[in-house]
Amino acid sequence: MQGEDLKSFRQWGSKTPGHPENFVTPGIELTTGPLGQGIANAVGLALAEKHLASRYNKPSHEIVDHYTYVILGDGCQMEGVSNEACSLAGHWGLGKLIAFYDDNHISIDGDKYIAFTENVDRRFEGLGWHVIWVKNGNSGYDEIREAIEEAKSVTDRPTLIRVTTTIGFGSPNKANSYSAHGSALGAKEVDATRKNLKWSHEPFHVPEDVKTHWSRHIYEGSALETKWNKMFTAYEKKYKDDAAELKGLIRGELPAGWEKALPTYTPEMPGDATRNISQQCLNNLANILPGLLGGSADIASSNMTLLKMFGDFQKHTPTERNVRFGVREHGMGAICNGIAHHTKGLIPYCATFLVFTDYMRASMRLAALSESRVIYVMTHDSIGVGENGPTHQPVEHIASFRAMPNILMLRPADGNETAGAYRIAVLNTKRPSVLALSSQKLPNLNGTSVEKVEKGGYILSDNSSNNKPDVILIGTGSELELAVKAGDQLRKEGKAVRVVSFVSWELFDEQSDEYKESVLPSSVTARVSIEAGSTLGWEKIVGAKGKAIGIDKFGASAPAGKLYKEYGITVEAVIDAAMTVC
Repeated sequence: MQGEDLKSFRQWGSKTPGHPENFVTPGIELTTGPLGQGIANAVGLALAEKHLASRYNKPSHEIVDHYTYVILGDGCQMEGVSNEACSLAGHWGLGKLIAFYDDNHISIDGDKYIAFTENVDRRFEGLGWHVIWVKNGNSGYDEIREAIEEAKSVTDRPTLIRVTTTIGFGSPNKANSYSAHGSALGAKEVDATRKNLKWSHEPFHVPEDVKTHWSRHIYEGSALETKWNKMFTAYEKKYKDDAAELKGLIRGELPAGWEKALPTYTPEMPGDATRNISQQCLNNLANILPGLLGGSADIASSNMTLLKMFGDFQKHTPTERNVRFGVREHGMGAICNGIAHHTKGLIPYCATFLVFTDYMRASMRLAALSESRVIYVMTHDSIGVGENGPTHQPVEHIASFRAMPNILMLRPADGNETAGAYRIAVLNTKRPSVLALSSQKLPNLNGTSVEKVEKGGYILSDNSSNNKPDVILIGTGSELELAVKAGDQLRKEGKAVRVVSFVSWELFDEQSDEYKESVLPSSVTARVSIEAGSTLGWEKIVGAKGKAIGIDKFGASAPAGKLYKEYGITVEAVIDAAMTVC
């Protein structure tokens, strides 16, 4: 390994993934689109025979330089799910991305041409892709292999290989029909298909000649892997520190003492919007976490997500870490999923207004489903956005993410809790995290802590004894301040009041029964929650006798202070509710 190869490899290890194109590529990463599973066996066989990972079943995150193959179907093209990410892939010139388009012209309802006549080739060419057409996708193994080799020779842009196939190929009665799409062939048709294809072997039997043919790749793959390991050893000797950093990224190891980079705050410090505190957290962490990278859907200056010490990730600057996604929320989320799955140590974040998660919900759900560590920096988290009006005011969104499995919904109230939310988001390697952040300034509250966020809910202040307060006030985000002020007033009136910060329902649910009882004792039914969003689900926290203060209708266009008063999100409303339930 020498010259440009070594330079490119060092570039990869010292910053973030570039594209060292001249290396031996020991592996691939295979991704299937939502309706791309019908592609003919010929493509899978051609891929597996020559282009699979050097050693089978090796986790893809251990291979840092590989081709990524994506399989798309007609449904993907109609849905348009590929447009956003593919547009950026063409713009960035991702030469190691190869997509197969299974063009079988059959959807679940029948022939796609009743609803779709677009020239997909021209669209992808317009997106900056190289396009190849394989006319015989049913048995044209050599043609498919040649197309893959041609795609690999094009290093300055991604490639779409359109493969014309017959859905249900070989089935005498169901081939080329929608009936082969969403249901099993059935015993009779399976038998007819076997006879039609002249396949006389028993089910699940692998003939010896087939086994021998495939077994040869064990030795070829082993040789490729040995070559790769020798190259890395040479790199490690010349660039010891960079190699150690790269190994840490591959293994997903966090640098020692990384948590010390998170800022802490005291009540004496000036208050600030949690989106601004978020930017401080991101920039501090970027200095110590080499795998942290990301960006915003064209509103980085409002989301406050720019990493000030880095430039923009572009085709000719692959070591930079600010990703300019453009107005592409769905594509942004999908790209972050890919980054998270590429290598354990890569920690992608992406940002937009919380209300616009509607555009990327499918990507976020897949992140939760596939256990992807993605950090969603969602600002403008309530009616506090004011004059932007109801189109920009996320009333129902926090509740919707609390309903989604395997995703952390965090709504920090001040500086310490925002830093604590980032700590949790980095540590949770098997699920994504949503950070709902304010656009308006919030004070740094007495009693908050970076570490306590991991509990999900914790006692902020309490003047009761024996775990028996008269009333428990529960707040999140910008409304925790209102709970604190209401608690102070109620104490002046002789009440024993506990104020609880409830940053994350999910984290609180994961605590021991003893801890949960220490925060929300079952004997205390006088509870009031306050959150500038839907009250859906809060009955689980406040109980049948408690009160949930929130907003169960769309917002309006007006200054934030006026809106909070109009919708009853006030200290007075908390006090009145507390007096009612006590």
